[in-house]
Amino acid sequence: MTLPSIPHVDIESLAHFDRVVAAGAVTMEGWRIQSVDLSGRTADLLGMDPRGSLFLGCVLDEKAEAWIRAGGGLVFPTIPALPFDAYRGELYDADELFAGLESGYDATPDAKIYAWSRQHDEKGDTSRTLASALHDHAIADALTELPDHRPWIGVMGGHGVARGSTAYRSAVLLGRTLARAGHTVVTGGGPGAMEAANLGASLAEYDDSALDSALSALAAVPSFRPSVAAWAAAGLDVRRQFPGDGGVSIPTWFYGHEPPNVFASSIAKYFSNAQREDVLLRRARGGILYLPGAAGTVQEIFQAATPNYYGDQATQIPLVLVGIHHWTVNLPVWPLLQSLAANRPMSASIHLVDTIEEAATLIS
Repeated sequence: MTLPSIPHVDIESLAHFDRVVAAGAVTMEGWRIQSVDLSGRTADLLGMDPRGSLFLGCVLDEKAEAWIRAGGGLVFPTIPALPFDAYRGELYDADELFAGLESGYDATPDAKIYAWSRQHDEKGDTSRTLASALHDHAIADALTELPDHRPWIGVMGGHGVARGSTAYRSAVLLGRTLARAGHTVVTGGGPGAMEAANLGASLAEYDDSALDSALSALAAVPSFRPSVAAWAAAGLDVRRQFPGDGGVSIPTWFYGHEPPNVFASSIAKYFSNAQREDVLLRRARGGILYLPGAAGTVQEIFQAATPNYYGDQATQIPLVLVGIHHWTVNLPVWPLLQSLAANRPMSASIHLVDTIEEAATLIS
């Protein structure tokens, strides 16, 4: 017997709640309400059947909460003393993560959340692992709500690529080329090559003179060391001067010593690096480009190569390594990829090129 499906309604703001109620709702079955202050909507809640509803971290009057629980709804209470909302309904942006930067990076939510994760990263700390898991679930849910009408193209590469360098400029041009071709650029969200790709996407609507101006301003603070605050402030200044859609980034507090770049328009920051890596590579269905990098980039290459190795022709994702000398001599990943791909559908999905122009052509 096939059970009837219950339509889900995701409610992530008070305004959305009010619209649904005003439309004449009499039952909350299938409602998923995340982190909404409903303390002023008790009368509305008491007037509806709560069966099958789910409240995640919402503010409720005692009477409303008792009604929901007694009537078959499920209430997940807020978790106290957290520097973040474990039930948030949307992704981050740079303004939120770097709020308070004028008082130093340590004053920002990004730094405070990283400090919390380090302080509570102890074996057996159930409250920490539960809060982190709930947060990452909320981020994953918000990520699925981003529009996907444009192919998502992943750009991976080293965090050590300095602003003002030739490699940084090349990554900016790559991001701009991909965005101009109608793709959504998605990166690991960190500094270096990842920042450059998101910056390039944000400059898609600007000419070369604007790009040169942005790069010149950023070159004054080439790295997040020794000062994250100075590095982020320079980026925020450029973003205000040249606003644009910088695509998506998926960073992690696991690498909290590397701050997230400010140019991605949507930032899906996770606690779990394993979950973040899986989501990042799974969402980049249009293909993934790998600029020169080190251990982290190598890990991402083979994490993406594994499903290609075991997959058929229909499931292949283009994997493009950029930098022949780097991937054959410095870190000889390419020969191993070739050996794995021999006589398999994967052989047609891996590419080695030397320039961003060649890479963009393969993806576009």
